[in-house]
Amino acid sequence: MTDLTLTTLIPLVLGLVATGAIAGILSGLLGVGGGIVVVPVLFWVFEFLGYPAELGMQVAVGTSLLTVAITALSAAKSHHTRGSVDLAILRRWWPFMAVGALCGGAIAGLVKGPMLMLVFGTVALLVAWNMALPRTRILAPALPERRGAQPALAAAIGFVSSMMGIGSGTLGVPLMTAFSVPVHRAVGTAAALGLVVGSAGALAMLVTGLGVAGRPPLSIGYINLIAVALILPLSVGCAPYGTRLAHALDPVWIKRAFAVFLGATSLRMLASAF
Repeated sequence: MTDLTLTTLIPLVLGLVATGAIAGILSGLLGVGGGIVVVPVLFWVFEFLGYPAELGMQVAVGTSLLTVAITALSAAKSHHTRGSVDLAILRRWWPFMAVGALCGGAIAGLVKGPMLMLVFGTVALLVAWNMALPRTRILAPALPERRGAQPALAAAIGFVSSMMGIGSGTLGVPLMTAFSVPVHRAVGTAAALGLVVGSAGALAMLVTGLGVAGRPPLSIGYINLIAVALILPLSVGCAPYGTRLAHALDPVWIKRAFAVFLGATSLRMLASAF
């Protein structure tokens, strides 16, 4: 591992704190969940510190899921006060999303790190492409009512999101808007569901990581408490500001700029996987 000196420690601490602020704003603004930023940053931090790529990726995913859960709670409260959480979708989706997230987190804790990098890079690249599109694609005038259709969608979103270490918004917002859910209600509902994904996924990563050798100091399972303590305060504190921006601005250009960042991050993650 890299020997930490004051000149290396200070930038790392500031970088993680800044990551928390960006993650919180994006969670409230775009509903993507801060994990889409937290996971690659943590992966690169652990890589810099000399931890093996596969272990670093698993700790990044597990740590991100815990920060996602707590940040989502803050964002969801803010959205709920503005009436932008669809309680019907929330009640219908959360049990199946929780099961999917538990399974995704368990698999993320057991597979090799390069597989997680491949999943993250591939899905994030598709999300970047979708964000860069000039307009939302509408697939149907309403969410499917066929028996089992919505539970299957919720479980799939929970499964993939948990494996990536992200909240439900990255996949859930584009899916809900594609079925004509208004974007503000989709973002607010996804923020609430992020609590479900983050909690279930973090629990699975905590259990599967117990006793694994070589983890960073102060880790419980695959959750590193030092990173959580540095990222979480501004992540939670900035989520309501992102919510205000979401209701005050047309985020189309922000989405496109974020799509460029996400595309570059995805390619970097895919390169690491291979």
